[in-house]
Amino acid sequence: MANSAWRYRPGEEPQSYRLLGVRVHALSMEALTAAVAEGVWSGQRRIIANHNLHSIYLHQRDEKFRSFYKRARFVHVDGMSLILAARLLGLPLRPEHRVTYVDWIDPLLATAAAEGWRVLFLGSEAQVGSRGSAALRQRHPGLMLETLPGFFDATRDGEENRAVLRRIHAFGTQLLMVGMGMPRQEHWILDNLGDLPGCVVLTAGAAVDYAAGAIPTPPRWAGRLGLEWGFRLLAEPRRLWRRYLLEPWGVFPLLATELVAARWRQHPDSSGWD
Repeated sequence: MANSAWRYRPGEEPQSYRLLGVRVHALSMEALTAAVAEGVWSGQRRIIANHNLHSIYLHQRDEKFRSFYKRARFVHVDGMSLILAARLLGLPLRPEHRVTYVDWIDPLLATAAAEGWRVLFLGSEAQVGSRGSAALRQRHPGLMLETLPGFFDATRDGEENRAVLRRIHAFGTQLLMVGMGMPRQEHWILDNLGDLPGCVVLTAGAAVDYAAGAIPTPPRWAGRLGLEWGFRLLAEPRRLWRRYLLEPWGVFPLLATELVAARWRQHPDSSGWD
């Protein structure tokens, strides 16, 4: 990569924290792109995952989902609610450490185009993927991007799954973005990790759907204020009402437990609250 300042050096690994029962790394957008670049240079198979309230809810209930995160090289924050929770707990995570694909997709693919990475997106419906990839290639001339539909029989030894793996290998994929929704995308990556080429694997959700205009993009000021969820709920109420209106109640006990623990660490000799 031309900008050697982006390369990791020994002793400069990003700080990780335990937050609401999971591990997350303090990665800004530039640092996250650097982590991808370092992975592509290495030629090794690496997972870079992300957490938001929905994934933390699933993490409590899905053993296979938890196993996926144990295999991840880095886990970045994708949700302003986690930044707010971190601040309550006294962790030094800042708004710049919240990176969502709506904001990151263009800087990431601009780097991919400049460096000649071969990028494959697995997810979305065929027509949506085609529109989204065309829009992204237009925005980033020279980008080598291919898309494969994410709706297929994902049985590990099934013919459709084997055909997907063959396409991933045949393309010479260096950056694999899997956008099949949680927890299906994480389950698929875990099931097939040993059969993937040496590439960086990202859990990208609806990144290409946004690029295709299939899902309205929330105003970016809403993300900075932690209100993006409201716009997404209005855009897709039938799909997202449970995620945004019910699931957070399952995460609040984690926050309460960690707040009590943080209070106890600060005042170990206190018999109660001031």
